[in-house]
Amino acid sequence: MKKDLHPSNYREVAFKDMSNEEVFITRSTVSTKETIDIDGTTYPLVKLEITNTSHPFFTGKQKLVDTAGRVDKFLSRYGDRKKKK
Repeated sequence: MKKDLHPSNYREVAFKDMSNEEVFITRSTVSTKETIDIDGTTYPLVKLEITNTSHPFFTGKQKLVDTAGRVDKFLSRYGDRKKKK
């Protein structure tokens, strides 16, 4: 195995899906300022808007998860375009 193959900041990081509060831990070099305590161990925390646990393709549900309110903003601005006359 080659020496110094991985970067020096390659460590375990917690990723949190903000739409359903699911947390998973994997190894990464991503930099973050937030931390989370899981089972007595502190991990760097990366917040995600959508992951495989909340994406409609993986869940089979056609529910649209919108944490930023973009869909509501669009509907309030343009409304239902299929109005019957």
